[in-house]
Amino acid sequence: MASIKVNPRLKTNNDTGFGTNANSYGGRFVNKDGSFNLRREGIPFFERFSIYQKMLSLPRWKFFALILLFYIGINLLYTVCYLALGLDGLQGLIGVTRWDHVKELFFFSTQTFTTVGYGRINPFKDGTSLLASVEALSGFLSFAIVTGLIYGRFAKPKSHLRFSYHAIIGPYRDITALMFRVVPYKDNHVLTNVEVKVSLALQVLEGDTRVNKFYNLPLERDKLDSLPMNWTIVHPVNEESPLFGLTVADMEASDLELYVLITGFDDVYSSPVLQRTSYTFQEIKMNAKFAPMYRESEDGKTTILEIQKLHDLI
Repeated sequence: MASIKVNPRLKTNNDTGFGTNANSYGGRFVNKDGSFNLRREGIPFFERFSIYQKMLSLPRWKFFALILLFYIGINLLYTVCYLALGLDGLQGLIGVTRWDHVKELFFFSTQTFTTVGYGRINPFKDGTSLLASVEALSGFLSFAIVTGLIYGRFAKPKSHLRFSYHAIIGPYRDITALMFRVVPYKDNHVLTNVEVKVSLALQVLEGDTRVNKFYNLPLERDKLDSLPMNWTIVHPVNEESPLFGLTVADMEASDLELYVLITGFDDVYSSPVLQRTSYTFQEIKMNAKFAPMYRESEDGKTTILEIQKLHDLI
């Protein structure tokens, strides 16, 4: 890797939470969605894994698909158990073929699991009665857990922010600047006391060893009282910037990455919220500008924020 020139007077930041040994990590530090690009090993899986946290953080479609699969799967399991105990422990079966009985037992299981209990089929031997009792209890517990998870997901504080796909380095006043945009995308959702921190990660050569260096980038503005519209976050690239004098080749050679953290207070949730993202050197466009993303309404009384233009460059 080629050595890059960084102003040696610049103060590095060693409090990022990432190690300085460049040979001990792979890929970017932070994924685009804000999650850390990290996998833990060394202790058993079930000591590391939290079902509750995983269920709260799953994408919505995966969450409901998992609930559906669980519902079908557990009722299939109980169907097999009823078959194993024998059909003579249940009364009210009207099917003729084996497949008819399987279907009847499956739907009997769903009725018992949900405590609907239509009553056409009912257990009368001790084994099947005990199994039906256990199934009804497991149904109560399962629905209580699912209800709690749905509420937890519904009430979980979120920042509801979107970042531009790319950061840019382009003209800014009489110099150049590093810029990216962020916008709140929910109606009637405005963060207050918003603060942004941007860290720069570079790999540099110290002797024959590659070392990670981290820098806190000073911004044109790092705090806002409120964030109702889009915000272009600007780092002036002057002589005090670790980006000063770096070429595209330098950025690639140093495996450059920007780590972005935005925090604010959401008065809807009455809670602080945060969101992370990052930009690697492949996601930084040179000599570009962001397209305007708001306009005046036809009657001149309202500002219209065009969120679909968040990523547009000119």
